Amino acid sequence: MPYINQKRREEIYSGSRPETAGELNFVITLAICDYLDHPAYGELNEVIGVLESVKLEFCRRVVFPYEDTKLAQNGDVYK
Repeated sequence: MPYINQKRREEIYSGSRPETAGELNFVITLAICDYLDHPAYGELNEVIGVLESVKLEFCRRVVFPYEDTKLAQNGDVYK
């Protein structure tokens, strides 16, 4: 969840990089809140679509190649 302590919030506002999953969630949540003016279904749907696209691209570019490397190193679990 994006509920991090005030000290880390101030550090992130000042340009510090997120160091935990919660802090990453906080940064993403800030970006979404900055994007939304007056949330209506269309804007909310757009945000969900963007998040899904980011997730899929991250999987395609980062997760899948990582998993392929580990598969080659350690062998397949599927028969």
